[in-house]
Amino acid sequence: MNVIVLGCGRVGSELASLLDSHEHSVTVLDVSQSSFMKLPQSFKGKALLGNGLDPETLIKAGIDKADAFIAVTQNDNKNIMAAEIAKHIFGVPHVLCRTYDPNRSDVFEASGIITLSPTLLIAGLFVDALLDSVKEAE
Repeated sequence: MNVIVLGCGRVGSELASLLDSHEHSVTVLDVSQSSFMKLPQSFKGKALLGNGLDPETLIKAGIDKADAFIAVTQNDNKNIMAAEIAKHIFGVPHVLCRTYDPNRSDVFEASGIITLSPTLLIAGLFVDALLDSVKEAE
């Protein structure tokens, strides 16, 4: 699978590394050259400096051949806009987007973008851990 990952922070670098280790073709985009230092030495993919909202940069990243696009920058608005561009302008079949604001998730899910909110995921894990702890104490 040919995947573009927008954002090479902790999540983006780990995601790119995992996909790469599973033999997928991965291109990571970020606006900061130093962010690519988070990628492991074994990373065989491509690191591209550029703005994921810029169509020319996306074309350089190979968006016309991408099977998936995943936006995981620290900025909800940038992730959402980039995901919309990938899905609706370039027709990437599988588009995923991280948003910290859980209220945005439903809106973008409706437009065909898989949206994950770490806020909701972590809150759910805490509730599960608390309930398990209470159950064990009984």
